[in-house]
Amino acid sequence: MSDIKNKVLLEQLRRILPESNEWEEWLENTGELPPDFDSLPSHPEPPNPLIRYENGKEIPVKTLDEWARYREEIKSIFYRWVLGNVPPPPDNFQVHILEEKSEGDLIVRKLELRFGPKYQASLWLELLIPPGSGPFPVFMTQHNHRGWALIALRRGYLSCIYAGSDSRDDTESFIKAYPGYDWSRLTRRAWAASRCIDYLSTLPYADTDHIALTGHSRNGKQSLIAAILDERINVVISSSSGAGGAMTTRDFSEQHFGEGIELLTRVFPDWFHPRLRFFAGREHKLPVDFNELIALIAPRPCLLSIALNDPVESAWAMEETYLSAKKVYKLLGVEENLRILWRQGSHETWTTIIERYLDWCDLHFGRGSFDFPERLIYPHDWERWRVKNKVQIDAQAFPRNNPDDILILEDNSVISSVKDWEHKKKEVQKRVKWMLGEEPPQTSNPGDSYGLEPGHIATLLGRNSVGEGVRKEQIAFGEYINGDIYTPQDSGPKVPAILWLHPFSFSHGYMPAYRRGEHRIFLPFVQAGFAVFCFDQIGFGRRIEEVENFYERHPGWSLLGKMLRDSQAALDILTSLPYVDPDRIILAGYGLGALAGIHLGALDERLKGLAIICPPEPFRSDTPDKGTGGIRRWSHRHMLLPRLGFFAGEEERIPYDVHLLLGCLAPRPVLVVSPQLDREANIEDITSSISQARLVYHLYDASLRLQQISPETYNQFGPEIQDLVIGWLKGLHN
Repeated sequence: MSDIKNKVLLEQLRRILPESNEWEEWLENTGELPPDFDSLPSHPEPPNPLIRYENGKEIPVKTLDEWARYREEIKSIFYRWVLGNVPPPPDNFQVHILEEKSEGDLIVRKLELRFGPKYQASLWLELLIPPGSGPFPVFMTQHNHRGWALIALRRGYLSCIYAGSDSRDDTESFIKAYPGYDWSRLTRRAWAASRCIDYLSTLPYADTDHIALTGHSRNGKQSLIAAILDERINVVISSSSGAGGAMTTRDFSEQHFGEGIELLTRVFPDWFHPRLRFFAGREHKLPVDFNELIALIAPRPCLLSIALNDPVESAWAMEETYLSAKKVYKLLGVEENLRILWRQGSHETWTTIIERYLDWCDLHFGRGSFDFPERLIYPHDWERWRVKNKVQIDAQAFPRNNPDDILILEDNSVISSVKDWEHKKKEVQKRVKWMLGEEPPQTSNPGDSYGLEPGHIATLLGRNSVGEGVRKEQIAFGEYINGDIYTPQDSGPKVPAILWLHPFSFSHGYMPAYRRGEHRIFLPFVQAGFAVFCFDQIGFGRRIEEVENFYERHPGWSLLGKMLRDSQAALDILTSLPYVDPDRIILAGYGLGALAGIHLGALDERLKGLAIICPPEPFRSDTPDKGTGGIRRWSHRHMLLPRLGFFAGEEERIPYDVHLLLGCLAPRPVLVVSPQLDREANIEDITSSISQARLVYHLYDASLRLQQISPETYNQFGPEIQDLVIGWLKGLHN
């Protein structure tokens, strides 16, 4: 029976995932089936590395011995689902010197190691040996990072460069030598680092008690893997390792416009084990995640380097990984051995950055004193916010709410007219404003040409190309925010407009860093005849660092409140543009944009319609046992609505909910796209909220204006879903 169920799951995956020939070939060759997802626990957040599960019960890991045992268990799970299995270290190797020369007082040596059964495996190395007798600390990196090794040589390190990168990869020979192992390419490359150490251990001038390993991007991923395979690696530096490195699958996926499991396993099918693809869209079911990869390195020093606007990364996801792995470092008494190194820019590195990597090595090898202060950009400490600002809200002072209360007034009378509903609507709006917090003063801004986003920033954020037939206009609006307006070049005098509210897409803001289909999110809308207003919300894109210290500056407000203020300022501009029809302004919001959008629409009548893609789980049903993340994700993890956190455990007392917000949108046309497999929102709960809201629409004789589409897919905004939205938009004006 289990096989039948899992075969059905496999066929569903084949329907909803883009085709991957390599994956299909592996399925054909192995006959593997996906796991029974229902039997796996749901972890909406990356798994806590200090919580183990036994017979469905949480068991805290409290001692060093308990961690040592659980650590091996986590490693075995990684081998099963992510890395593949690896052979034991070879007990033989031959050294073949290919070239050796002196350059002044230093030695450059190129060699080939041969090892394994019948010496079938081979690995090319280059050593840069400083002058003197040593022993020298060792700096290891991959073939395409030779420039890094030159800096390390100058700093007094024996540099070891090995053929474990795209520019030169000898690990294909490992497959022939070890045919019984299903290890992935990055795992093989990680294992290659250990073979270098085998050789280095024979050299008296190599200080193998002080070995550092680093790599960038995919080489950063393999460096982290190598560190869990080999305890002899004393220091590891992950340089923009991104998805499958320092980014967890749960916090950096397609719903974040990130390089999620689906894309990662299709575009780079041999980087990780093919089993990982089973979890595309079901990341919450993956038994491990990459925060635990970092935790496995403890207590050894690990530096996580990230660029704020690198498309392969997310600053917020990095902090979540860091805070999770730090729990293990704290248990082991070495919190200072884990740090984030923030860089400006995108995926590139330069000399200054590599010098900092070597500062990290010097610091932990006792060769120098360098400062690596802890810096966290995003607010994350809800309890500190509560205590510092002496905020106390008694959730039990609020009444319990009935899930079908939408047509019930406070005196328990039944709403039977639009007039009665308008009275309740004002009460709902009042509750929403209370939840958003104490709004600071503001005044209007008609727009300005000073403070526009310069071209090099647009290039950095992937929005320098607009496409044929598209005109781009920039305007500084609201509280000194850059807005980009994209319009058809051949449009008429008054065009309909879209206000685009983006998801949790941290690195590039409103523009996807990764997305199936056309990455210029505005282009299909413009081609359909709409003007599109885009901007980065606070904490995203160009505005990442703006979120730092937000609650120090505005302790009584909320990030969602700021997002709504900025969105209303965008509406101020849209309604004033001479070429925009103010009676045809539609909001399109995805993920975070859907959450913000239904709040905005409930408060601002200037929106004449809304397309809500992947709305949130209703607050009152978003309990911890639901498996969708709970309301603490909004109050604690993202700190969008801090006041909501007081209702954790008392969800039925939350003053308003999604169905009431949707009701406030009546009688305006609304499309809700709610994927059947959204891991963060239960389809039945969303449908129930829409059914409740439709009762309000019925009062206006407008029931058909509230539509729901539930495609068989997971939380993503690929071209198929965008086509659904555009089709609905076109239907509004035909």
